Amino acid sequence: MPILVMKFGGTSVATLDRIRRAAKRVGREVANGYDVIVIVSAMSGETNKLVGFVNETSPMYDAREYDAVVSSGENVTAGLMALTLQEMDVPARSWQGWQVPLKTNSAHSAARIEEIPTDNIMAKFGEGMKVAVVAGFQGISHEGRITTLGRGGSDTTAVAFAAAFDAERCDIYTDVDGVYTTDPRVESKARKMEKVSFEEMLELASLGAKVLQTRSVELAMRFKVKLRVLSSFEEYDPNAGTLICAEEEIVENKPVSGIAASREEAKMTLVSVADRPGIAAAIFGPLAEAGVNVDMIIQNISEDGETDMTFSCPVDQVQRATAALNEAQDKGEVSFHELISDTEVAKISLVGIGMRSQSGVAAKMFQVLSNEGINIKVIATSEIKISVLVDRKYTELAVQALHDAFELDKA
Repeated sequence: MPILVMKFGGTSVATLDRIRRAAKRVGREVANGYDVIVIVSAMSGETNKLVGFVNETSPMYDAREYDAVVSSGENVTAGLMALTLQEMDVPARSWQGWQVPLKTNSAHSAARIEEIPTDNIMAKFGEGMKVAVVAGFQGISHEGRITTLGRGGSDTTAVAFAAAFDAERCDIYTDVDGVYTTDPRVESKARKMEKVSFEEMLELASLGAKVLQTRSVELAMRFKVKLRVLSSFEEYDPNAGTLICAEEEIVENKPVSGIAASREEAKMTLVSVADRPGIAAAIFGPLAEAGVNVDMIIQNISEDGETDMTFSCPVDQVQRATAALNEAQDKGEVSFHELISDTEVAKISLVGIGMRSQSGVAAKMFQVLSNEGINIKVIATSEIKISVLVDRKYTELAVQALHDAFELDKA
């Protein structure tokens, strides 16, 4: 039988009624001739509650015990889903990560998948099981301890299973009905896209679009897993949602496919840094060691042997970045006159594989922002992306103006 992977997020299994609704979708695919692997998240809010218990019990917790606690939410959902399917006379059983076994490294709370042997589940399919309900987000380390893949890790679990079992498709059921040209809460004319390339989705996910976890898109692109994002709350439609696929499957590429906006950004500038070989390593080495996720980097022209270095990072990492740079200066590893932090910025990004073959996108973007009186603080580009930092108060205006200018409401 062909295999289909279906993943249901926390909102899709938040109550018993929603689990029954999800189970009906699974039953329909079984009736269509598939053996189905269902990946489930914890019921909505459950993981946050468990994390709260851990923090209250032990603020400096053992990461191994953290994983043992927070992974339990998915176990509950998997059992309830299997029971619901059995009540529908669909042969199903639940699987925890260690039973598959989904093998990971030992990086607790941020584990990476190393191997998913197919023997155990395929043997049960051969014995008549039609649905394997797998607890997402969790695996087992070399030491035999439960591990978790990081928040949103059930998406990664689903794509990894689709790759391991050579599934026909991986359907990600969530509370939105697909991938939009931008956040519909910001721009009411945002349009749901029928298809998005892996590369575009990877950029959108990394730039703030919260539809899919970034690692899951990376895996899908690497193993060419067809992904479909669709809503678990809408009536069944075989053509619903957004298909995330290889670029070759998209007939015509517009210069811009989508706009991502991230409000949680900060701009940091080191003033009067010595302009010498190795200075960039001296600055960004300590930041990397401190776990600061640096994004956009700009270095000014040197004057009198000194330069300014500007970079962006998540706003909640500013304190950590400041401490790392001050410590590096105290050790004599780097010298700067002043460290300026601007925590009131947002990152606006245009994404589109059509940029590879069509010129003028950057010029048009800059002109649109200029017409709206929006000053650009930092610019960064790649082959299919243009990102700028602007004052946070202009986030909605910038997104709406660019969405109109590039006519993203039109297919």
